[in-house]
Amino acid sequence: MLAVLSPGQGSQKPGFLTPWLDLPDAAARLRSWSELAGVDLLHLGTEADADEIKDTARTQPLLVAAALLAAEHLPMQDVGLVAGHSVGELGAAALAGVLPAEAAVTLAGARGREMAAACALEPTGMAAVLGGDPDEVLAALESHGLHPANRNGAGQIVAAGAVAGLEKLAAEPPARTRVIMLKVAGAFHTPYMAPAEAALAEVAAGITPADPARILLSNLDGTAVEDGGELVQRLVRQVTAPVRWDLCMRTMADLGVTGVIELPPAGTLAGLVKRELKGPGAPEIVTLNTPDDLPAARDLIARHSA
Repeated sequence: MLAVLSPGQGSQKPGFLTPWLDLPDAAARLRSWSELAGVDLLHLGTEADADEIKDTARTQPLLVAAALLAAEHLPMQDVGLVAGHSVGELGAAALAGVLPAEAAVTLAGARGREMAAACALEPTGMAAVLGGDPDEVLAALESHGLHPANRNGAGQIVAAGAVAGLEKLAAEPPARTRVIMLKVAGAFHTPYMAPAEAALAEVAAGITPADPARILLSNLDGTAVEDGGELVQRLVRQVTAPVRWDLCMRTMADLGVTGVIELPPAGTLAGLVKRELKGPGAPEIVTLNTPDDLPAARDLIARHSA
């Protein structure tokens, strides 16, 4: 079985969309989606610097648009499973047929704007906790009033909450761990994002989803969601709920995924899969970053499609 993965915030790189503009209709597609997202996707993907594209309001629609743009050049009808990390779930939902591409980009624009606004309400942030015993890490987070915003597997839990709590965690890390402060605007996937969840729910209420045409995994608990309406509810709830990418990877292993393609900007999710799903039967992985990677991606689909 072949899985196509859509990356989340933090994977973007300056100029990463530039080579894709050589493909037919790519620029026109990005201009159209820019109107829906409320940001200039062409500028952000080609000319903007690192500081500009780390802005939550800009980054989120940019990542969804990039994934959908690249996927248009793949035989998605032969793909058995899709999943996305955080905002990447919107891209995955479109690739599964739950949302039209236009609705996914519109939701990503609203999600980014509202989460950025929620971040501005009080000083919060995130930190990656690498290594250690997971139960001890979670206990340390709770003692500092922090939330496990992302459980990414491969020995990585992302803590989120008040800046003061994160500073205490960094000063007193759990045994055998390394704490790395992340350059993000605030505490994503925690109750601090409640205003953004409420605002996104209003936008999502105007969308009529379809049921998935292929297996679509949810960040909420790693399960395959079969009802389009339920998936949209989960997408809204995910703004304040932890990302359980560890459970998504566990489901991929249980379902016997043998091949993985990560859409651009690729590398982060492929790395997590490589570290978590290793040994005999480990999936073959292709990172799709430029059109030059399309032949390898199409070959992987041909060899691993159900």
